[in-house]
Amino acid sequence: MAKTDRGDDPEPCERTPAGPLFVPVRPGPAGCAARMFRTPLGDRTAVGFTTRDRLAATLGPDQAWISLAEPALRALAAPLGVTTVTVDPQLSAPAVTRTTRSWRVRDVSVTGAAVVADALALWIG
Repeated sequence: MAKTDRGDDPEPCERTPAGPLFVPVRPGPAGCAARMFRTPLGDRTAVGFTTRDRLAATLGPDQAWISLAEPALRALAAPLGVTTVTVDPQLSAPAVTRTTRSWRVRDVSVTGAAVVADALALWIG
């Protein structure tokens, strides 16, 4: 069996710090809390951006943030079971918005039962 030189490994085993990161936060009962996100596969991840402009381009200009070093972000996320840190994600789902909708009840004469037509339409799409 040939001996492999690990110096040419394109994916090093050791993590290198990303430097100071702009970490998105949300208001919490004791101040602010780092926002956790999900990867496209559904795993939880902590997120940091290398510049304020990248954070604003992805999450919007009104997103609150704090500056943390990458090891500090990992230490903050670890008690939550989050072991992944994503730096400079480029894609995010649009923010959830509330819509005002009028609910009306329609009488169904065949059974005499009332059906909430708009609620059913929301479930069906």
